Amino acid sequence: MNTFYAAQVDGQAIPFKAEGPQPLLREIPEGEPYPVEALGPLRAAVEAVQGQTLAPIAIPAASALSVASLAVQGFCDVETLGGARPLSLYALTVARSGERKSSCDAPLMSALRIFEKEQAKERRDDVAAWENAHALWKGERDRILSEARKGKGEKRTAAEADLEALGREPSAPPSPDRTVTEPTYEGLTRKFAEGMPTLGIFSDEGGQFLGGFAMSSDNRQKTLAALNDLWQGNPIRRTRAGEGSYTLYGRRLAVHLMVQPSVARAFMSDPMAADTGFLPRFLMCEPPSAIGTRLQAHVRNDGVALAAFAHQLSCILETPLPMNMESRELEPRVLPLAQDAREMLTAYSDHVEAQQAPGGDLANVTGYASKAAEQAARIAGVLTAWGDLDAPAVSLDAMEAGIALADFYLSEARRLADAANVSEEIERADTLRKWLLERWEHPEVMPSEVVRHAPIRALRESPAAKKAIGILEKYGWLMRLPEGAEVRGAARKEAFRIVGERHEV
Repeated sequence: MNTFYAAQVDGQAIPFKAEGPQPLLREIPEGEPYPVEALGPLRAAVEAVQGQTLAPIAIPAASALSVASLAVQGFCDVETLGGARPLSLYALTVARSGERKSSCDAPLMSALRIFEKEQAKERRDDVAAWENAHALWKGERDRILSEARKGKGEKRTAAEADLEALGREPSAPPSPDRTVTEPTYEGLTRKFAEGMPTLGIFSDEGGQFLGGFAMSSDNRQKTLAALNDLWQGNPIRRTRAGEGSYTLYGRRLAVHLMVQPSVARAFMSDPMAADTGFLPRFLMCEPPSAIGTRLQAHVRNDGVALAAFAHQLSCILETPLPMNMESRELEPRVLPLAQDAREMLTAYSDHVEAQQAPGGDLANVTGYASKAAEQAARIAGVLTAWGDLDAPAVSLDAMEAGIALADFYLSEARRLADAANVSEEIERADTLRKWLLERWEHPEVMPSEVVRHAPIRALRESPAAKKAIGILEKYGWLMRLPEGAEVRGAARKEAFRIVGERHEV
């Protein structure tokens, strides 16, 4: 039972709830501990990065999984309950500025950066040779065409034979880059056409990609559709007036975006991102902040583990990809599941399915839950291939690890989905609350004053202002005064007392 006490406002007794105002934004419970033991062959490197940065361990864990996915996705697809699927992983790590996202990513990416730099040097020599070959090819082709234009009949027939003998235009050496930061759909397609058939979108400032040109209102739908197709292993189809159309088969894409919480909230609340199935393809997490606890006395350095990770990554990158050299189409083998691993995955899939029923724990995140078993198989496949590109099958132990990690990310998706569901009206109300406590000079406020002086344009319309005032009243930040109460020298039909300490936000 609520208790009340009386407050005097212009000589009138006004009831207050004793418990005082309540937070507008629902508290999101802290997530589960990261199952670092499930990282298998990646664990030592992840713990080494965490030891030297003292960042939340989920950050280097996501980086390591993403780098491993990029490294092995060109070699294998993995058997799942729905058929063979790519080893491509999409990861979204949510952490505010100062959580050392870049410091976690850099040591795990260092061998890849060195590899790209060395490949770029080799390509310079290849480009020089190609330019010479292309100049000779073009000169000979121009000569043949010139001769053909001068004659008829036999000369034209001879020219056709000469062109056929000349062969196709020499192709430029492919770009050696394995990663891009914020590509447009067109840029990504061109990169796949002209460069490597396995790529990664990796960014420790993922907001630049999510808020960039590729995700603008005009481009978002086609970008999301393309990324969905690549996750699924579908071909890329490109059609554009003046450029003709073409289809690229056998391409693979890994993604790791590190973003600020505000960026993540906005993107997760975008209906298109959820409705297209884009977000549910991500392994997402928002670890608790470690800021304020990262004392230098706790720093641990393990150069051996990082060197071993770099060596394994270099070995995989230097292994020739299984692909058609003419079309650059990947031809990955299928990595099967051992029988006991498949049985475990089946049981996990059934368990998750049951929780998606109305009223179940996962009923509000069915998009994520329906992909959990496939995510588990992909993760298990990545861990298996990272340890041995020629592994005969995904073992029971690897599947157990994959399920543990997939289940963690599923629990995070559920938790973050709750956080992203804060309505626009709640956000506006919180903006008004802060303004009233920090900037408004009077202890009372009237709706008409909110409409005239509100800090944002959205609140300067009567319906929106009344909605925000109603929310603040519901949560105890405003108290309705009796009709006719005197405020600033006049009787008012509708006015509210502001509850809370000034500068309290």
